[in-house]
Amino acid sequence: TLFRSSPPASVEKPPRDPRGVNDYLTVDFSDVLAEPGSFHSFDKVWTWSDILFEATKLWCYRIISLLCAVPISLLNGFLFALVGCLHIWCAMPCIQLCTICMPPVRTLWASILDVVIAPFCASIGRCCSLIYLTVAKG
Repeated sequence: TLFRSSPPASVEKPPRDPRGVNDYLTVDFSDVLAEPGSFHSFDKVWTWSDILFEATKLWCYRIISLLCAVPISLLNGFLFALVGCLHIWCAMPCIQLCTICMPPVRTLWASILDVVIAPFCASIGRCCSLIYLTVAKG
């Protein structure tokens, strides 16, 4: 045949989530539905419920991803390209500019602290050092 609907059994599919980004999304039938020991449905009802749950989950995901994957991929591609472009052409030049301009600003700020703020705080500390509080129970 010219076309195959599925790969041969010997060919293994590559993992689609090699880094385990969405490992928490693994949901099985037993994670959603469980019967306690005091309640049991018929065995066939439980088995068919499990089969229908898994099949419905699989096919609904496939249909929804068929309808949504391409537009959302286009949108995500655009957003990541925009963020990358802004990072490369706007954010990094601003960060480099700040890195270049910071030493003089740091020197100026240290001078302001040494000349204005430090003497003021020292004066307030000396004034307040003469205050004593005593607590009396009574």
